[in-house]
Amino acid sequence: MKVAVAGCCHGALDKMYETLELLQRRHNVRPDLLLCCGDFQAVRNEADLRCMAVPAKYRHMQTFYRYYSGEKKAPVLTIFIGGNHEASNHLQELPYGGWVAPNIYYLGYAGVVRFRGVRIGGISGIFKSHDYRKGHFECPPYNQQTIRSAYHVRNIEVFKLKQLKRPIDIFMSHDWPRSIYHYGNKKQLLKMKSFFRQEVESNTLGSPAASELLQHLKPTYWFSAHLHVKFAAFMQHETNSKEELPKATKFLALDKCLPHRDFLQQIIDVEHDPNAGDSLEYDAEWIAVLKATNSLVNVTQSSWNMPEKNGLHARWDYSVTEEAIKEVLEELNHDLKIPCNFTLTAACYDPSKPQKNMEPVHTINPQTTEFCAQFGLTDINDRIQQAKEEGSGRGECEEEEEEEMDSTGSAEEPSEYNTDNSGLSSFNPDEIMLDEEGGDEDLSTCSVDPSPDHPPEFSTSFSDIRIMPDSMAVSSDDATDSNNEELEKSAGSKQVEEKSSTERSLKRVGGDENGNSGVKKIKRRNQAIYAAEDEDKTD
Repeated sequence: MKVAVAGCCHGALDKMYETLELLQRRHNVRPDLLLCCGDFQAVRNEADLRCMAVPAKYRHMQTFYRYYSGEKKAPVLTIFIGGNHEASNHLQELPYGGWVAPNIYYLGYAGVVRFRGVRIGGISGIFKSHDYRKGHFECPPYNQQTIRSAYHVRNIEVFKLKQLKRPIDIFMSHDWPRSIYHYGNKKQLLKMKSFFRQEVESNTLGSPAASELLQHLKPTYWFSAHLHVKFAAFMQHETNSKEELPKATKFLALDKCLPHRDFLQQIIDVEHDPNAGDSLEYDAEWIAVLKATNSLVNVTQSSWNMPEKNGLHARWDYSVTEEAIKEVLEELNHDLKIPCNFTLTAACYDPSKPQKNMEPVHTINPQTTEFCAQFGLTDINDRIQQAKEEGSGRGECEEEEEEEMDSTGSAEEPSEYNTDNSGLSSFNPDEIMLDEEGGDEDLSTCSVDPSPDHPPEFSTSFSDIRIMPDSMAVSSDDATDSNNEELEKSAGSKQVEEKSSTERSLKRVGGDENGNSGVKKIKRRNQAIYAAEDEDKTD
């Protein structure tokens, strides 16, 4: 079957689906499935806009609300994960996944589903070490801290995914797995994105949690977005035994929504079960893992570690047996079809009656209630609501002031990872900063392919095959193999890189950035997506 893969669509659903329809008319290519790797922006109304972590001037309704209201319907089954620019209050209603509109399915904080026999998994959000070991404690209305922490990846989701034993065909993450850039055309990547150099050479760009999952799951395909550059890589995994067959992952990072000529390169042929139906289905092993790990659910902001074999936990292996999977199948009478039980849970935006003062509320979605009741799982939002009513926990809903934490981890609880650069600690001209005030201009889209001489077919889009060791160590050759082309860059570019290293204590996103005064603002490429009027000014 044909699978189309999109990067950050930033709420521009009309444009994305029109592009697919244009592909069909011009090239006779019709995808059976569309995957979106985050920053989907399922914004239903003005209250949802207030829950999206972008500067106020970029809070525009876009076109999702038309699909939510039923005015339009997605022409192809769409599966997406969350990124770091989302209507977090809406996605929070569906922690285990669910329909955000007819034919548009969200995978939840982490999830695995099946379509035509193809196993598709994903993890939402981006990695930040200081929130990684907390529970999902946030709820709307958010404050300046929780509007960001709500989309940070948590260790419990990674732990759940690491319990999977059966092969994964496709996996999605918003930020890149750390070190993946060493398995593609790194030289060209750095040529197009020179501000990545410091993190690439120190092997700190990307998510260490995603890298851990990549090593464990070894999916056939891994798709990411976030950095707004197209990049392909091919990673040959180490085998754990002589009997184990070699495995490899084809990695593709996507740019934001692209013209149809580029989208054509992002459609892949995936082997599927011709006898399988056309309905989206639950994955029995994943449901069994959710049941097995249900006791680990935490809705506090206290840092905690997942069970491990260190003598401190009676149980550390939560992988499931074939018997447990069989029990799930029997509970469902071997009918794994995900019910089409989409329900409106908020008023839909009405262009003729704008409500700029609409406030977000904490909502318990009937889809989640039904899912939890069916499989005996904890409804995370119900648990948060209980804690709020009982006055227990610290209750982010009370909007208390919190001390800002450095991106390398909290002072009280050291991170299990030594760095935190999934979102880039240096300045990234392609990523929106929450303190952004200056004007912007929409530069040309850049794309990094392994070889410009190769045709655009996905099967030929990978080069530089290497084996990644368990330690994720990178040789000195890997860290310095880019040529001297970068030395010819302007002095201004060099100064930006120097500032990024000396001013690492400055936070990239949100909060009070007083210490940032005097630092040169860099033009951002993707901001015209958020503000059409800004785009007009730069034309």
